[in-house]
Amino acid sequence: MSRLNTEPFSAIYRFIEDKQAAETSLADVLALADIAARSMELFFEQMDGAVYRELREIAGYIESLKREIGALKANEIKTARIPAAGQELSAVCQATEAATNTIMECAEAVMAADAHDPAAYKALVEDKMMVIFEACSFQDITGQRIAKVVETLQLIDERVSRFAKAIATKDAASATDKERAREDRKRLRFLNGPQLDGPETSQSEVDTMFR
Repeated sequence: MSRLNTEPFSAIYRFIEDKQAAETSLADVLALADIAARSMELFFEQMDGAVYRELREIAGYIESLKREIGALKANEIKTARIPAAGQELSAVCQATEAATNTIMECAEAVMAADAHDPAAYKALVEDKMMVIFEACSFQDITGQRIAKVVETLQLIDERVSRFAKAIATKDAASATDKERAREDRKRLRFLNGPQLDGPETSQSEVDTMFR
């Protein structure tokens, strides 16, 4: 908050400095009271102005915060975007599972087939290969579904980043108890999942660590 100007009190300070206790009369006391009254009136006028400016700044910040919260569209993300992304991922898992089962069944049928009759065996293999090719076409649809999920994540990232920048927020110093428990569980049970292509630890670094 802005500092208030204490200049109005200077008249009181000068009056007191100019008077000695033995020389103070009733008229001096009345004069001092008059100076104090006028000084306090000006002081409170300045204080009202400073408080008003601070309240205007706070009101402006709140208004800006309301606009950014509206632009975030948290309700849309919660009720539409995230559920839709979850449904797309669920469909990807189902399609992948169905295609995997089909391919494995065809492979088992080929492996179990009797190869003593070349013509029949060839026809069976060709038939199963066509089924496998058809099953592999799932990747096109799943690719489109995953692209929708990535688009949703990018949109959420853009909105949250803009909101965080607008309110000049900083990351919390510590995680919540639930987050710490989740990280401890992953670390203890090695639940890191399949690794992405990227920076990896070389064998020489591993050897150096053990040495």
